[in-house]
Amino acid sequence: MLRHKTIWIRRISVMLIASVSVIANAQNSSPNNTAAQAESELPVTQKSLRTLIDTGHPDQALRQVADLRAAGKVMPGLNLIEGLADYAKGSLKPAEIAFTSALMENPKDEEATQMRALTLFRLGRPAEAIPLLESVSAKSQEGPTVGKADPNYILALCYMDTRRYDDARHAFAAQYGLAPDGAGAYLLSARMLFRREYVPVAREFAEKAVTLDSNIPLAHELLGEIALAGNLMDEAIVELEKEKTRNPMEPSIYDRLGDAYYRAGNYDKALRTLQQAVLLAPNSTGAYILLGKTLLKKTDPVGAATYLERARQLDSSNFMTHNLLGQAYRAMGRREDAARETETAQKLQAASEPKLENSN
Repeated sequence: MLRHKTIWIRRISVMLIASVSVIANAQNSSPNNTAAQAESELPVTQKSLRTLIDTGHPDQALRQVADLRAAGKVMPGLNLIEGLADYAKGSLKPAEIAFTSALMENPKDEEATQMRALTLFRLGRPAEAIPLLESVSAKSQEGPTVGKADPNYILALCYMDTRRYDDARHAFAAQYGLAPDGAGAYLLSARMLFRREYVPVAREFAEKAVTLDSNIPLAHELLGEIALAGNLMDEAIVELEKEKTRNPMEPSIYDRLGDAYYRAGNYDKALRTLQQAVLLAPNSTGAYILLGKTLLKKTDPVGAATYLERARQLDSSNFMTHNLLGQAYRAMGRREDAARETETAQKLQAASEPKLENSN
């Protein structure tokens, strides 16, 4: 009988072991584990790596590239992928090295050429970027190019930063389909030059545009803006009045002209011009702020508050609006409102100031 009991116990043990094995296998083959295993076994391709970069996972792409290299797996285009991932992270120096390696691997790689040029431009090395961009720009005349920016635009910026202003004009003209030596190309280049604070050349190009076409729209407005930037109020007023005559439906002209009259101390004309600006563009925050400033100068805090409250409604994050509202409320005897607006202005201004980062 003892022998029968021993055999029975052994059989029960075998059955229990088999049951545990079945349960373990079932757990290992659960949907989640199966999906994870399938994902880990998916082949790494250029497309999958680009998808990681494009969806905001450049670090994961770089790890997979490192794993492929460590395993001795050769895949064409890995240097380009590495450069794109580093560029997406903002790691420009490693990106430039990777794009250089990609071009050594394939000197005709158009994307690597453009991306290395763009990286060099962002690294402050425009002279080195120019030959690369010129080759890409030449190809762009034959059809669409790949990459993250129009090569003609970046090329024009590089030309500007290396003082090749006429070449910059030609590049802008190519980008916008304009005659390279026409009034439009000169005016467009003048706007871009002014934006990057090449003021004397911007003025020269804008004046050339007017010489070539005395009726070209917005040329006198740009000349007025350039004069405003140089604090030449009389000249700015003359230019902006000319533009207003030629282009009476453009709201920005009235905004800038009102600013010029305000800064020249002619508050009556500033008030009238700025009121015309908000009639044409009722959601223009800048015009309402200037109206508030003008009415404060005319000792009309109630009128100033009306316009400034509208500016606050349109953009509550502008510290100047709150600062001026504080002045208006204080002049009206509304001390609590004045204190609130002044405090808000100080907080917004402090938040907008650049902070020194701790490098440790």
